[in-house]
Amino acid sequence: MFTPQSLYIALLMMFTSAVCWGSWANTYKGVKNYRFELFYWDYAVGIFLISLFLAFTMGSAGHDSSSFLNNVHAADNSNIVNALIGGALFNLANLLLVAAIDMAGLAVAFPISIGIALVVGVVLSYALQPRGNAVFLALGVACAFIAVVLDGKAYGSLASAGRSVSRKSVIVCVISGVLMGLWAPFMTHAMTRGNSLGPYSAAVFLTLGALLSCFVWNVYFMKHPLVGKPVSFAGFFRGPTSGHLLGVLGGCIWGVGTVFNLVAASFTGVAISYAIGQSAPMVAALWGVLAWKEFAGSGSRARMYLVLMFVFYGFAILLVARANG
Repeated sequence: MFTPQSLYIALLMMFTSAVCWGSWANTYKGVKNYRFELFYWDYAVGIFLISLFLAFTMGSAGHDSSSFLNNVHAADNSNIVNALIGGALFNLANLLLVAAIDMAGLAVAFPISIGIALVVGVVLSYALQPRGNAVFLALGVACAFIAVVLDGKAYGSLASAGRSVSRKSVIVCVISGVLMGLWAPFMTHAMTRGNSLGPYSAAVFLTLGALLSCFVWNVYFMKHPLVGKPVSFAGFFRGPTSGHLLGVLGGCIWGVGTVFNLVAASFTGVAISYAIGQSAPMVAALWGVLAWKEFAGSGSRARMYLVLMFVFYGFAILLVARANG
């Protein structure tokens, strides 16, 4: 299977991961008259299909003992279960994130949710696999937390500009972030303990767990939505072709980022790869501010908080990257 042989390649894959993770939600923003609960079925199919495609291509290069199918046959069942659980947790967190995007926008939902996920995920992943400089990781996590607070303040400042501000959306972001931070430790366990899963195998079972859990999480949100009225599967089949295609595309973009992140983790360790990948909020916030004009007409205070948020996220990324020495 393909794995990076230098820190430069690993970093390139991690930053590609961040761009993918921070950009996939644009596909949902581009959908018209298609509820996110329905869009999410297409998205879940997309993340599984792309991970399977990469497993049978990049993950099967060389056909040695580490190739995809050989690795699956050799892996402990407990590690496969851990990856499936990680996928189910990710899926619940991501559903809440998409709901928060629906309520508050990309520039708010992503930095708050994923910033909290960075803090939770890095700490728990490092506890399971202590690789990298603990001091730099701790400072990076602290900067990420400050960035989350600043983004929340920027969102709150919109009220003074006469814009609607939803406290519910912030609560949903926080819950999403905590859950989002929990899937990384399960993946760390699956990829480091006993007869472990390789990165491509781990991605397949992660996304399979996400897809299967849709029949629990997404069905619940279809019946008890956070925004709007309940929807049925009939709405999915009546949905616009563009909505279905954008959903699958969004899943493919996220899936590429996830596979690249896990593959890079085989070189740097999960804690560092996950943390740098979680610089995705900077990418998402740029999309929200520049492309979707989510802070158009906001006051100088909101813009100041946004600038400071970018600064502290930048420090967080640099410190976590430096943790690898």
